[in-house]
Amino acid sequence: MATSFKVDLRRGMVVTGKWKQGSYKVERLLGEGANGKVYLVQRDRNWFALKLGSDAVDLQSEINVLQSLAKQRQQGHESFLYDVDDLYGPDGREYPFYIMRYVLGSTLAEYLKNQGPEWFPLVGLNLLVKLSRLHLAGWVFGDLKVENVLVADYAHVELVDYGGVTACGKSIRQFTEIYDRGYWNEGSRQADAKYDLFSFGVLCIQLHEPKRLHQLTKEMLPQNRCADDLVQIAEASAALKPVAGWLRKAFAGQFTDADEGAAAWRQLMHRRDTHRSSRIPGWLKGLAAGTAALLATSAFWLLRYML
Repeated sequence: MATSFKVDLRRGMVVTGKWKQGSYKVERLLGEGANGKVYLVQRDRNWFALKLGSDAVDLQSEINVLQSLAKQRQQGHESFLYDVDDLYGPDGREYPFYIMRYVLGSTLAEYLKNQGPEWFPLVGLNLLVKLSRLHLAGWVFGDLKVENVLVADYAHVELVDYGGVTACGKSIRQFTEIYDRGYWNEGSRQADAKYDLFSFGVLCIQLHEPKRLHQLTKEMLPQNRCADDLVQIAEASAALKPVAGWLRKAFAGQFTDADEGAAAWRQLMHRRDTHRSSRIPGWLKGLAAGTAALLATSAFWLLRYML
């Protein structure tokens, strides 16, 4: 795995674009990877994320993806990309950068720890829907992992770090071994929807059984790695057992695309909710319904009084 370059932007430093003269005050480092570093910056009291790249050609590939998504409106809201320019680093060299919306959220692990594991099915569904939109636009995320997914309020999911996004049919540009189906001897590194779904499956295991997954990668010889070992972890996990069948299909490449995977995931959620509902006593359902009606009535009279 390649390491990021060594240029550092210090807190309080103001960087200015060479061509567009946009100025941004550096707050802190958000993360770094093989092809650059991401900083939290501020401009006109608004927060942004600045991606500083080590290679102009490499960074331009990410920019092309974000521009393509903006044109096709696959983000579902305002453009993810805000500005593109070059800057002079502390070493006097010129570096390319782009500015993107700052996603205010927490990592998957942090979100589930704070909000509770019962949010996992909904977060998973929203992530699959996000991947489906990306695939429909002709792209594969490629480097899907826990660190590249942020979750905001009400399980809203956002993908970050587009360094691994690859056009369908091309060779995956950037990946993390443990999430890579080639690492598990389960397929090529050609960009297709099934590649992302395989990574999604590993992500589920990494979230709930990180120690078992780490132990497995330490013990297994490279030539002996296979998805069956991942499925065994899922089937032995109380949190993952309900989706173990889904994971088996994802690892085997049996879902045509993320849209089909999302539909199957949604069915599992429906069955779970139906099963849970059937175990709720009738008196409790009635109490919940009565409470909801009382709240609605109270809200009506309160609003009427205020108006």
